[in-house]
Amino acid sequence: MNGEAGRVIRAVAGKDLRVAGRTRDTLLATAFFAGLVLLILGLALSGTVRSDAQGAALAAGSIWTALALAAAVGAQRAFAQEQEAGALEQLLLYPGPHGALYLGKLLGVLGPLLLVAAFTVPAGLVLFGAAEAVSAAGRAVPWAALALTTVLGVLGFAAGTTFYGSVTVSLRAREALLPALAFPILVPAVIATVKATSLLLSDGWTAEVGTWLTFLAAFDLGTVILATLLFPYAAEG
Repeated sequence: MNGEAGRVIRAVAGKDLRVAGRTRDTLLATAFFAGLVLLILGLALSGTVRSDAQGAALAAGSIWTALALAAAVGAQRAFAQEQEAGALEQLLLYPGPHGALYLGKLLGVLGPLLLVAAFTVPAGLVLFGAAEAVSAAGRAVPWAALALTTVLGVLGFAAGTTFYGSVTVSLRAREALLPALAFPILVPAVIATVKATSLLLSDGWTAEVGTWLTFLAAFDLGTVILATLLFPYAAEG
C-alpha cells in the first residue's frame, strides 16, 4: 500500500473515530441494540433445561446474533453521515484510491464495534450462565481465545456491512436493504464464530477451534480484499 493510500486511510478513519467519540450516538445506539437483543434472547431462553454444551451453544449463538445485528446498525452510519450532510460526493473526490476510503471507513466502524463487543461477550456469558458453567467444570474461562475470536468475528462483520453500507447509502430503504444484502454474505462468519465460541466454552482450546479460527481469518482477509477492489465500482454506482 503506497503512502497516498495510507494517508487517506488515516484521515478517514481518524475523522470517523473523532466524530464517534464526540457524539457517541452511533456507539450508544449500537450498544443499546446489542444489549436489547441479548436481554430478549436471555428472557426467552431462561426457562429451558439444557446441558453445559447446550448452554454454551445458546450463549454463543445469542452473543453473535446480537453483534451481527449491531454491526448492521453501526455500518448504516458509515456513509450516512456524509450523505445527510451533502458531503458524500466531496468525500469520493478526495485525492487517492477509492479503496483506501473503504479501508478508512472500515476502521471507523470497527473501533466502536469492538467496544460494544467488549461489553456484549462478557454480558452474554454471565446472562446465559456459561461463565459459571465453565468455572463449575474446574476450568478457567478462555478469555484470550475468546478475545481472538471476537476480534476476527467483529472484523468480518464490519467488513461486510461497511461495504454494503456504501452500496445502499443513496437508497431510500437503506435501513432495510443493508441487512438483507449483508447477512447472507456473513453466514460463514456467523457459523465460524458461533462454533468456535461454543467449543471454547464447552471444551476449551482444541484443534477444531483452531480450524474454525483459521477459516474465519481467511474469510476476513478475502472479504476485505474483495470489498476494497469492488468499492470504487460501488461508490461510482
